[in-house]
Amino acid sequence: MHPHSPAATGLTRRGVLVGTAALAGAAATATAPAAEAAPGRPARATVFRNVRPYGAKRPTDLVAVDGLLTSGPAPHGAEVVDGGGRIALPTLVDAHIHPDKTAWGEPWVSRNPAGSIAEYADEDVKLYHALRTPLKERAERLMGHAVTRGTRAMRAHADVAPAFDLAGVEGVGSARRNLRHALDVEIVAFPQHGVIRTPGTRELLEEAARTGAVDRIGGIDPIGFDEALDEQLDVVFGIADRHGVGVDIHLHERAATGLESLRAIIARTRALSLQGKVTVSHVFCVPGLPGRELDQLAAELADAGISLTTVAPSSDLVLPIDRLRAHGVEVGLGSDGVRDSWSPFGNADMLHRAHLLAWVGDARLDEELEAAFRTGADGGARLLGLPETDLKPGSPADFLLVRGECLPQILVDLPQRDLVVRAGRVVARDGELTGR
Repeated sequence: MHPHSPAATGLTRRGVLVGTAALAGAAATATAPAAEAAPGRPARATVFRNVRPYGAKRPTDLVAVDGLLTSGPAPHGAEVVDGGGRIALPTLVDAHIHPDKTAWGEPWVSRNPAGSIAEYADEDVKLYHALRTPLKERAERLMGHAVTRGTRAMRAHADVAPAFDLAGVEGVGSARRNLRHALDVEIVAFPQHGVIRTPGTRELLEEAARTGAVDRIGGIDPIGFDEALDEQLDVVFGIADRHGVGVDIHLHERAATGLESLRAIIARTRALSLQGKVTVSHVFCVPGLPGRELDQLAAELADAGISLTTVAPSSDLVLPIDRLRAHGVEVGLGSDGVRDSWSPFGNADMLHRAHLLAWVGDARLDEELEAAFRTGADGGARLLGLPETDLKPGSPADFLLVRGECLPQILVDLPQRDLVVRAGRVVARDGELTGR
C-alpha cells in the first residue's frame, strides 16, 4: 500500500493495524448447498464436458446431480456445458470481509488522514453518510462481484454501533437473501467502535443475536482499544452463550498485550464449552513467536477448538499457517476491507488474495503455491463448517473454470474466471452473474 503524502500525518491502514496496541437462512449458511431431490422430482443434472480438474493432462467430464458430483452416468435430459479444455478448480471461501463498509462501484472517494482505529472508525461514519447508494445495494454489488471471481462462501463482518444502529447487519442480510442461490454467507455483528467504550453497542449486539440476524458476535482489541479486557469479553461471550451464536474477535494487539487477550479468549471458550464456535481474526501477536512458544500456544488453541483468520497483510504479520495446521488449528484467509474509508485497495477476489498469501510467504515451489490456494479454498471451508470441494464423486459441485496450464500458474497469473459453478449450476460467466 502506498503511504499517505508527506502532508498527511495519519498512518496508513496497514500502519494502524501493525502499530496498534491495541434473516432468515442464517442457520443454513454453514451447510452444503446441495439438496436431495424431492420424491417424484427429476434429478437436476448438468454435465460439464471437456474439463481438466486441477490441470489434468487429459480432459474429462464432471457430472453434477442435485448439487453433488457423481461418478455415474448423467440422467437422461441433463444439461450439457462445454468446458473447452479449461481447468476446473474448487471455488474459494472468503473467511473475513467487510461488505457493509464498501464504496465498490461508487464514484471515487478521496480519503482523509487517520492515525488510529478510532479515527478510522470516524471516517467509516462519514463515508456511510456520504455515499448515495443504499448500504444493502453496495453490499450486494460487492458480494455478487465476489461470486463472479470464484467465491462460494464468506464470513461477512457488519459494523454495529449507535452511529449505524443495525443498518449494516440488515443490509448484508438483504444481500445474503438475494444471493442465496450463489453464495453461502455468515454474518458477524462487529463492534468496530468498541463494545465498552461506545455506550449502546452492547444492547445492539444483544438485539442482533436475539433476533437471529447474525451467526456470530464480534469483538475488537479488548485491551488496546476497548481498554476493558474482562468486561468486553464477558459481554461478547455472554451474548454468544445466551443466544447460541459463535464469536469472531478482531485482535490487532501485538506481543504480550495480544497474548494476554488471546489467552483470556481461550479461557472463556473452554469455560462456556464453545469449542468449534470461536474465531480470532488477524492475531498479530502470533507471527514471530519463538518455535516452542508457538507450538504451545497452537496446542492450546487446537484444544479449545479456536480457529484463526489472516488477510496476509505483510510477511511479518501473516500467520504461520503450516505450523498452526500441524497442531490442528484451522486457518482461513480473507479479503478484509474492500475500497472503504480505511483503504482504496481491495477487490474481493479470493484467488488474488491467495496469490498475495503466496507472495508475502515468498512461495517458489509448486507445492507452496498450491498450499496458498488450499488455504483460500479448504481452510475457509473448514472454518465455516462447509464440506470441502475436491472435484471427486460426492464433492459439492462448486468450482470455477479458467484457461491455463496448471494450478500454480493460475495462482500466479490470475486469469479471468470464465465460468463459476455453485451446486452444479452456472452462477457467473465471463465476470457477470447469470441470474437465479
